[in-house]
Amino acid sequence: MERPLIIIRGGGDLATGVAVRLHRCGFDIVVLEIQQPLAVRRRVAFAEAVYEGEIEVGGVRGVFASDSTQVPQLRSAGVVPVLIDPAANLCEQINASALVDGRMLKTPPETTLDSSIFTIGLGPGFMAGVNCHVVIETNRGHDMGRVIWQGSAEPDTKVPEAVAGFDVDRVLRAPVRGLVDGGKEIGSMLKAGDEIVRVGSVAVEALFDGALRGLVHDGAQVEAAAKIGDLDPRGEPSYCFSISDKSLAVGGGVLEALLSQPTIRRLLSG
Repeated sequence: MERPLIIIRGGGDLATGVAVRLHRCGFDIVVLEIQQPLAVRRRVAFAEAVYEGEIEVGGVRGVFASDSTQVPQLRSAGVVPVLIDPAANLCEQINASALVDGRMLKTPPETTLDSSIFTIGLGPGFMAGVNCHVVIETNRGHDMGRVIWQGSAEPDTKVPEAVAGFDVDRVLRAPVRGLVDGGKEIGSMLKAGDEIVRVGSVAVEALFDGALRGLVHDGAQVEAAAKIGDLDPRGEPSYCFSISDKSLAVGGGVLEALLSQPTIRRLLSG
C-alpha cells in the first residue's frame, strides 16, 4: 500500500521543518514553490532545490522536478519532489491525502475551502472552516504548534522574535527594489559594519556581530523593505544549518491534525 501523500505549498524553513517531520513519520511529501523562491534560511529550505537541483535537510533529500511526471519515481526513491506550481494545480492531478499551506503569506489565501481535500493552514490569515479545515498556531508562546479546529491563528505581530535582545535589527531588509547580489555565505561570522549583500547598488551592512543565519539567493528580485536575511547575535554557525525548534513544533501540530483523520491513519498502518 502506498504511503499517504501530503502536498505542501511553500518550501521555506517552516514548511520544510514540517515536511521533514512528516517524512520521518511515514508520509510522502511533495513541495510546491514559485518560480523564484525567496526563502531566507535557504540551507534548511527545500525551496533551494529550485536553484541548486537538490538539497538535504535533516537527513531528507529534496529534489527539483521539472514536471509532475517525475513525482512517482522520486517518491519511490524516498526523496521529496519540489515543483514550480504557484497555483497548486498538482492537487487536481494526483490523489493526495491532505494539503498543507505553509507559504506564510500572513494574509488570507486567494482560495476558499475545498472540502475535497483535507487542508491545514499554517499561521496568520487562516480560519478553520473558512479557508482551511484546521489551523496550526505558528506564533511563539504558549500556543505555538497548537491545533485549532475552530477560529484562527494569532494575527501577525509584525515584530520579529527577539533573539539575545535583538528583534527588528536582526532581520535584514532590502533598502531599495532591485536584484540581490554578492551575498556572503550563510553561516559566515560577521562584525558590525561588515557588508553582507547588495540590493541593486546599495549595500546592506551588519548592525551587530553575529552569524549570518539566512539570506535570499543571489539574483533574486526583491521589493524595497522585503525581508532578505537574518543575522543571529548568538554567533553559533551550526544554528544556521539545523531545523528550528519552531518548525519542529509546528510540524508536530500538523502531524496531530493529520492523524486525527481515520483514512490517513489507515494508510499509515498499511
